[in-house]
Amino acid sequence: MQPHSFIRLIILILFLTACSKDDSTSTFLEPEVVNPSPDQPDNNSDNPEDQSPSDSEAVGEIFVFKEELVDPSHLLVNDAFNNRVYLMNKEAEILHEWELKSGLGNDCVLQEDGTLLSLLEATSPEITFGGFGGLLQIITPENAIAWEYPISSYEEIAHHDTEMLPNGNLLVLVWKRKSAHEAQDSGFKYNYDIFPESIYEIEISSKEIVWQWNSWDHLIQDSDPNKPNYGNISKHPERIDINYNPNESGDIMHANGIEYDESRDLIYISINFYSEVWIIDHSTTTAEASGSTGGNYNKGGDLIYRFGNPQAYSSPFGERLFYNNHFPNLKLNGNYDTLLLFMNGNNGDTQSTVYEFALPSTFELLNDQKNELEILWEFSHPDLYSSKVSGAIELPNGNILITEGDFGAWEVTRTKEVVWKFNGEGFFWRIYPYDNSSPALAPFNID
Repeated sequence: MQPHSFIRLIILILFLTACSKDDSTSTFLEPEVVNPSPDQPDNNSDNPEDQSPSDSEAVGEIFVFKEELVDPSHLLVNDAFNNRVYLMNKEAEILHEWELKSGLGNDCVLQEDGTLLSLLEATSPEITFGGFGGLLQIITPENAIAWEYPISSYEEIAHHDTEMLPNGNLLVLVWKRKSAHEAQDSGFKYNYDIFPESIYEIEISSKEIVWQWNSWDHLIQDSDPNKPNYGNISKHPERIDINYNPNESGDIMHANGIEYDESRDLIYISINFYSEVWIIDHSTTTAEASGSTGGNYNKGGDLIYRFGNPQAYSSPFGERLFYNNHFPNLKLNGNYDTLLLFMNGNNGDTQSTVYEFALPSTFELLNDQKNELEILWEFSHPDLYSSKVSGAIELPNGNILITEGDFGAWEVTRTKEVVWKFNGEGFFWRIYPYDNSSPALAPFNID
């Protein structure tokens, strides 16, 4: 038997074994294997350092379970382990790849004109938590740098995620250092520097920060009545408990994703170490965002809503749903009434879940009731688990594309049928779909 045939047989046996599990939430059919890789590593390892780049020409392996249900969109792959960003088709054939001049700071996404909005790693960064970046760039299809903006110093660094607003400005996550002395003066119980979250809005043409929000302005603590922000945490869900996640590295919150809601002028922030999504009002001025009044919701920069983990604000109402989370995003097809999110599932079950939530017309965050959103749809499977990164996004045909960070991607229908899988040799931050008619693909002459 030839080596390739033998490995195909082994892969088929493994998949049939997985399919034999009793699982009412999804369906596997016998797959067709496309582009098998002869030296495929264990890509279900949680540690990207355990993986090695492929020696073969194939980007990865494709498993087709029900071809007629597979969405034909092309995919932009962000491979953080190999520092690669490329367009591929659903057969895992590379259609275009960018030659990045530095490592990924995680997020790269195509704009409508075909340019790549990128968050890359700065040279000689001084803050290096997982997901650090420090250098924003817009890169042309010809690999020229059309624009760049560094945010990297001893005091701060851009990290994880950036998003282009409808007005052409950029939102970006930023870690900002607070010394141990500053932290303790604000009621932090421990003795080390911390890095609470901020969001900057940057105007492209002027390279000016035209708006910002700082979590530091919206803290609460119940450890020292003689320090600022002292109060009953459960009575103030609009405030952030500074002592919820003591972490000696200083990365106490670890935001990892932002999403802008144009219909409500809101920003959704995935806060991994609090296992929550925070929602803030973008309609404020910077001055209002530092306080508790102003904006469409008249709450300034206080949280107008939060969900996923009521334990983070000592609420007795509702049950914890999230155990680490990534990539809150509104439905791809322009529907601002639902939100998708990948919940990693780091609670001992080692199983991840994708949720779709209903969004209310207005948000009301109260201290005497459950503040959780209605679940419209969810998908999980014993084989779906990534402790880090990952995400889910709706495809043009209504299927859900799931990025499983240390494996690759799944495509599932709304009836929870698995129709396609991609297994690659990398560590995948996110995989974005682009309909074949998208103007973002026009510069690449893709048939």
